[in-house]
Amino acid sequence: MGFQVAPDEHIKAGLVTDVYFERVKKALEKRGINPQVDMEVRASELPNGWEWAVFAGLEEVIELISGLPVTLRSIPEGYVFRAGEPVLSVSGRYLDFGVYETAILGLVCQASGIATNAARCRIAAGDKLLISFGARRMHPAIAPMIERNAFIGGCDGVAVIESAHMIGEEPMGTMSHSLIICAEDERAAYEMFDEATDPSVLRIALVDTFQDEKFGAVFAASVLGERLYGVRLDTPGSRRGDFLKILEEVRWELDIRGYSNVRILVSGGIDEYKIIELGKYADGFGVGTHISNSPVVNFSMDIVEVEGKPLAKRGKKSGLKQLWVCSCGERKETLAMVENVLCSSCGNSMEPIIEEWFADGKILRSLESPRQIRSRVLQQISGLEL
Repeated sequence: MGFQVAPDEHIKAGLVTDVYFERVKKALEKRGINPQVDMEVRASELPNGWEWAVFAGLEEVIELISGLPVTLRSIPEGYVFRAGEPVLSVSGRYLDFGVYETAILGLVCQASGIATNAARCRIAAGDKLLISFGARRMHPAIAPMIERNAFIGGCDGVAVIESAHMIGEEPMGTMSHSLIICAEDERAAYEMFDEATDPSVLRIALVDTFQDEKFGAVFAASVLGERLYGVRLDTPGSRRGDFLKILEEVRWELDIRGYSNVRILVSGGIDEYKIIELGKYADGFGVGTHISNSPVVNFSMDIVEVEGKPLAKRGKKSGLKQLWVCSCGERKETLAMVENVLCSSCGNSMEPIIEEWFADGKILRSLESPRQIRSRVLQQISGLEL
């Protein structure tokens, strides 16, 4: 029977498309109409009142269009954009790529939402540990996509083995409640984990399976001693009460017993606002559903030029665009043909951000590693507010 996902070859064949694109194709073919068009991708607004978002999904779009006689222009992956700004365009004969609109949008809409929520959590967490724990909330076939974009958005690591290997990182995680329950004893579980796990893996003990959190934390520290990196609290919502107060107690009890080096990590229902709230005592965060179930960025993909003539539907700006950014922070949109723009705020030359990535069947730029893209995101979000 198999998993309910589209095979790569079906996506590449244009089968994952809204049916009206196939009907448009047939109608145009019957009349022999196949114009040269430029189609532009932008989001007129961002979800949840976001002031900015992180662009992601470019690498998969390039994979999708490889082999097609088209030109792809785009801002770099991991670049911060605002509502209304163009981020990507595809140019070519409409019948050569029109049926791929559905897939192109799907690739960038979801990836950008995930990367943005991860970046927001990164801002909230500062330099504290941030791990993506959300793969179990989504279809396993897209776990690598989810965690790749969580990583480039700013997470320090991802939990799923396949995801981590695909981005060239080691998977990150602690222990599960199931280990402690199967062992029927917390001491035995901690010792078993310590004995069986490679020394390079951080020893982070779950401390709320059977015990009160503060006593569990002290007990884990007494069992593992200096080998213990941290304790993780994954307390169910029904038992949390004042969770910040619980964390304060855990920190106090560890400190007065000489375990001030033991970090406190929290997971379960964490978002950027919980990170800010709990960060007074927490040293790290496992974020699951909030990142994996991120709202999509509602990009649209519209024709803006036909046979070199500016032409777009109502509500859209005609003409292929360029996005310019100044070192002072000023941003400006012009037609793509414009070669130089001076900043209206400081008078300096502005930098064009949209560049050609694919043309004449060839990738024109070296694709960056997830870690390189992550570095760009961290630079881009420095100084931004939630």
